[in-house]
Amino acid sequence: MAQQFVLKTLLDFASAHSLRGYPGDCAKLHGHNWKIEVQVVGDKLNDIGMLVDFKEIKRHAKEVISELDHTFLNDHPHFKEKNPTAENIAEYLYQQIQQRIESSTVNMHSLTVWENDRNCVIYSE
Repeated sequence: MAQQFVLKTLLDFASAHSLRGYPGDCAKLHGHNWKIEVQVVGDKLNDIGMLVDFKEIKRHAKEVISELDHTFLNDHPHFKEKNPTAENIAEYLYQQIQQRIESSTVNMHSLTVWENDRNCVIYSE
């Protein structure tokens, strides 16, 4: 099996949302302190022995997360029609960060969204 390096970095943001059509309390306005795990993968290290600098991964992720931090997610253009569930947030963040990674040697591996210490969604393509 060929070698692979999976790098993971953690970020967080706070936001509120309400789930349209949900038959319970989550239909009401409520907030989360979301934890995000971004994982990238590649198989070739650069001249100094790194796949990619963690700072670069974080820079891309922070650009995307800053759009959501301290907002009402339902007002974000992406979530006007699509419910801001943890699943949809994970898919959105994954795709937005993937677009920003400009490398032939590094790709998104997965993105995990934690809405609390017990519940998370892992998204990958």
